[in-house]
Amino acid sequence: MSKMNRRNFLKFSASATASAGLIGAPHIANASAGKKVVVVGGGVGGATAAKYLKIMDPSLDVTLIEQDKFYYTCFLSNEILSGNRELDSIKFGYDGVGKHGIKVVNARATAIDGEKKQVVTAAGNFAFDRAVVSPGVSFLWDAIPGYDEAASKKVPHAWKAGAQTVMMRQQLKDMKDGGTVVIAAPPNPFRCPPGPYERACQIADYLKREKPKSKIIILDSKPKFSKQGLFTQGWKDLYGYGTDNSMIEWRAVSNGGKVSRVDADKRSVFAGEFEDEIKAGVLNIIPPQKAGSIAKASGLTDDTGWCPVNKKTFESTLVPGVHVVGDASIATKMPKSAYAASSQAKVCAAAIVASLQGKEMVTPSYVNTCYSIVGKDYGISVAAVYRLNEEKDIIAGVKGAGGLTPVDASAEHRKREVQYAYSWFENITQDIFN
Repeated sequence: MSKMNRRNFLKFSASATASAGLIGAPHIANASAGKKVVVVGGGVGGATAAKYLKIMDPSLDVTLIEQDKFYYTCFLSNEILSGNRELDSIKFGYDGVGKHGIKVVNARATAIDGEKKQVVTAAGNFAFDRAVVSPGVSFLWDAIPGYDEAASKKVPHAWKAGAQTVMMRQQLKDMKDGGTVVIAAPPNPFRCPPGPYERACQIADYLKREKPKSKIIILDSKPKFSKQGLFTQGWKDLYGYGTDNSMIEWRAVSNGGKVSRVDADKRSVFAGEFEDEIKAGVLNIIPPQKAGSIAKASGLTDDTGWCPVNKKTFESTLVPGVHVVGDASIATKMPKSAYAASSQAKVCAAAIVASLQGKEMVTPSYVNTCYSIVGKDYGISVAAVYRLNEEKDIIAGVKGAGGLTPVDASAEHRKREVQYAYSWFENITQDIFN
């Protein structure tokens, strides 16, 4: 990191998170005893919120509603595409969450009724004093002609880890050497801004080993992307970027990168001003995104398709008593990332406990770290500490806290970044699911 070393950053971010969590310390006399909090969505944001509500106030009656019995992390799922990781390594159940005294219900929630204060599910309705929803993202299927949910059965998005990831991995294995992999990156905002570019790296790592005559084209509807300088440096170092033999080609919106339509049967994509056809051996369309469908059904989204919230508490500005954390929330200037969702969930839990106990919520801090693995022993990262500016109503980065991997980092530094990424994965999944 350029402005703060890693040890000091971790100490800073830990204290920042703790400062929010101390509000709901469990030994405070509880006016909240027996109050019901229902959490919808068992991903990073939801599972973390449920766990920390119980840690901060064990007297709360906390229920976590999640339709799936297992959660597959999007973070590190790109390594499955390179063959460097197995699907089971990103698979997590909810037994550990339940051990905290949280009732885990495997059912699909269809709506959150803010007036009646109940969550509607196929297994019945659940009353709440407060609700937390972490619905993740859904796709704007009508945004790209020719690409809808049915087409994704042939042309994967693999933006929700699991079966789609496995399908794309198999297509990569089946592709002949000399084939072209086309990745269509979505417009902002979307889940995991560096994700499409790390995906290109992981696929390139596989192709370099197994199918060296192949190439990757990234079609981008944006003029720039997250960690661009670090990624392009990595592409130069590992994959010949900028040369005639580059394995990776990035086309910005100004260079024919905007996709206009898709032919899923032919695995063809049409892009640019003249709708040039590009035929792919493997075609990966990552659609534009909005908040998860239950958010709209519950009146939590505005015209942007995302959920406006009070950034101090993550309570919806549209439906009182319901809080929204993670990718679905509008939490400028925090990215839509796993670590951001975890940080928001802890702040939200502290805010709910404070409110139920009749106490004032302090001004919170938030943290984010994002690792990307460019290739063997080659990692990059970005980290930041954020604080709420109540006057401007924005969550802004704290000047001098965090930073980026230096572009001129040594080989040993790059190698350590990969180990840091794996260590971070173990720590955050332990924090969420155990």
